[in-house]
Amino acid sequence: MPLARYGLFAQDIDIYIAPTWDSGDTWIASMNHIAREGGCWVLSCATAIQGKDIPETFPQRDELFLSDEWINSGDAVVVKPFGGVVAGPLHQVKGVLFANIDLDAARDSRKALDVTGHYNRPDIFHLEIDRRTMPPLTFIDNTTID
Repeated sequence: MPLARYGLFAQDIDIYIAPTWDSGDTWIASMNHIAREGGCWVLSCATAIQGKDIPETFPQRDELFLSDEWINSGDAVVVKPFGGVVAGPLHQVKGVLFANIDLDAARDSRKALDVTGHYNRPDIFHLEIDRRTMPPLTFIDNTTID
């Protein structure tokens, strides 16, 4: 969701958190891209789950899942500003990932590439974010229900 990310980047975020079900090399590459694009630390907390983690009361659990099968391999990762994995990925590992984060590194990386600052083109592009609370659904038609 590039426009949503842009909205976050425009607020000079230093840490971007990406909770996900995704995993694998493509996801890790995406996290590197976001760190480089946003000049921010990226923390991707992933879901590492095996068949044995599914409750025994789950209908047809034993027919659907093998006990030692990895349903999702996880791949939690920490990526530094401008890219580069500094911790993880925790591939097929259930655990807690730790990394030291230097917020100045994020701010320094935006000096080279600031997608909402000196690389921004307000003369061509305009993005507006409405932060007001809104209903989750609006019906637009002329139909009345009696």
